[in-house]
Amino acid sequence: MRGKRLFVATFLGPPLLLYGVFVLSPYVQAFAISATDWRGLTPQYDFVGPANVRRLADDGLFWNALWHNALLLVLLPPATILLGLFLASMLSVGGRRDRAGVHGVRGAALYRIVYFFPQVLSVAVIGVLWKQIYAPNSGLLNGALRAVGLDSLARPWLGDPRFSFWCVALVLLWSNAGFYVVLFGAAMQAIPRDIYEAALLDGATRATTLFRVTVPLLWDTVQVAWVYLAIVAIDAFAVAQIITDGGPGFSSDVVGLRLYRTAFTDAQFGYASTMGVAMFFLTLSVAALFLRVTRRDRAGL
Repeated sequence: MRGKRLFVATFLGPPLLLYGVFVLSPYVQAFAISATDWRGLTPQYDFVGPANVRRLADDGLFWNALWHNALLLVLLPPATILLGLFLASMLSVGGRRDRAGVHGVRGAALYRIVYFFPQVLSVAVIGVLWKQIYAPNSGLLNGALRAVGLDSLARPWLGDPRFSFWCVALVLLWSNAGFYVVLFGAAMQAIPRDIYEAALLDGATRATTLFRVTVPLLWDTVQVAWVYLAIVAIDAFAVAQIITDGGPGFSSDVVGLRLYRTAFTDAQFGYASTMGVAMFFLTLSVAALFLRVTRRDRAGL
């Protein structure tokens, strides 16, 4: 028994130590720094207590950025999951029914590769790619509008405060949807085809089959996807920083980008850590709330 404990301690000790040093320790340090006025480059700092929290409550730029994250949190998960479920359903059971059963649409394998392609690109490449697409004179979007005679709709998308945030949101949707098409498609392969054939024989439409058969059977996968996309919506730093850098005029700013600028541009690491601590609790709260809500919905299905 003693030898078994020593064996377990030998294998669990090093990874737990590494986890504590490289994962838990930064969190603890961030909490400590958030109560100081540390500027990041000098060893001197003063303890300011809750002053950073009070400043955060009155910071209009922070609340503006948080509002954009809230919009993403409301829109990105449902839009991505609905798009992913629809496309995965079409690729798995959206084709014609024959004697061999229900099939996906023709060319489903090729479509899966196309949809998954954004996942093999780095965030930097995705950002630069879409920045070129949105370019006012040489961009693909304005070029396509002008090609079909819609010149009046062509505009500097990233330079217009009315559209810059939505341009970032569209990129987040595009870059994440393909992964969930493949994820939901793989999960749907475990659903017996007899269920879909029985639903079709009973006269169920494609939409009815999707929402009354597919979604309940994939609910655990949908639940995980929802939480993960919520975390992506609360972050959104990299895409916003590359495409618009929060502009113009903070119109596409997000909390992650505000935190970065506060720390590395304004050299206010103490206040930036307060933002990080706030986002830490916000992310935990949102994840717990989503798990709670989706678990309740599953019980009602």
